[in-house]
Amino acid sequence: MARLGMVFDLKRCIGCNACVIACKMENMLPEGVFFTRVFVEEIGSFPDVRRVYIPTLCNHCEDAPCQKACPSGATYTRDDGVVMVDQHKCIGCSACAVACPYDNRTQLTKEDLDSSYIGEGEQAAFEGSRYERWLSGTVTKCDFCSRRVDEGLEPACVASCPTDARIFGDLDDPHSAPGKLMRERNGRPPLPEKNTRPKVFYVD
Repeated sequence: MARLGMVFDLKRCIGCNACVIACKMENMLPEGVFFTRVFVEEIGSFPDVRRVYIPTLCNHCEDAPCQKACPSGATYTRDDGVVMVDQHKCIGCSACAVACPYDNRTQLTKEDLDSSYIGEGEQAAFEGSRYERWLSGTVTKCDFCSRRVDEGLEPACVASCPTDARIFGDLDDPHSAPGKLMRERNGRPPLPEKNTRPKVFYVD
């Protein structure tokens, strides 16, 4: 069984946020809810300054604090390593959000699901089926677009990236794109001191 994960190539990310928009549309996310973000950091001092873009999402940890903290068993890990949330088991206690050291959990409220990008009382086409996908009061996060992955497709954020800064695949396969990149350019996990063993890595 593959161990799915993602590598971010910081030299390729241009901060265009195409990944953020693609994620919003794929997951019908309300305005204030993000499964992926791109942060900006300026390095150096004038006149030798450069800007670095840092993508983030759920790190799908091997030793997931969110899963340990969940009292209802709603958070679980698939055989391929993707950390999931069963909304029908979620009791909305937010213990998982408190436990996550990366701040990658969001509770969906009725107000979130009813909100619209285009004005009160009206929703864009991609927003219209939110209630078919999400349950009010539950806590959710990125699941690597598991429905797309199960169909043999890449996550929406990966498919939309114009510079191939997001590389997705089997981390255990030395011949896979993320496997090669991690080996050749010394892939590093976020906040390794947290000892969660993330399946998301960065190369620069």
